[in-house]
Amino acid sequence: MDKNKTLTIATILLILLGIIMIYIGGFYAPKVMLPPIITGIGFFIIGWVFNTLKK
Repeated sequence: MDKNKTLTIATILLILLGIIMIYIGGFYAPKVMLPPIITGIGFFIIGWVFNTLKK
């Protein structure tokens, strides 16, 4: 997978995760503890991007 495709996929996923975090934080914050899990997935995506850019 080339760098541009990785950056495109990661950018789309980060935008979607951001929207999901806003939605969960706005409507389900007292009931559900998913934001740390979603944030963790975001960090894995950022790490994947940095690993790809390193090569």
